[in-house]
Amino acid sequence: MSKSATVFARVEPNIKEQSETILNNLGLSMSNAIDMYLRQIIMNKGIPFEVRMNINAPVAMGTLSKKEFDAEMAKGLDDIRAGRTFTAAEVRAEMERDFGL
Repeated sequence: MSKSATVFARVEPNIKEQSETILNNLGLSMSNAIDMYLRQIIMNKGIPFEVRMNINAPVAMGTLSKKEFDAEMAKGLDDIRAGRTFTAAEVRAEMERDFGL
């Protein structure tokens, strides 16, 4: 079957550029990747990966009540006391490894 349907999507320019770079390295075009994604939706009868909220996402201080802020600070202090800390160099290396930053 020939491909004749068109899909338009608006995405952030940096997301498009980063995705294209990775896809080019894989030998795929954006059209091929989108086609693969849509086929996976059909095969899985839904989105082919888990969609959920990241409960470990950073918290915006301005959105918290005093009680919530105090609870977040207590979690941080508990992490420090338990030795669950990272140096800036460790964080930087992980960011570079995971996100190419």
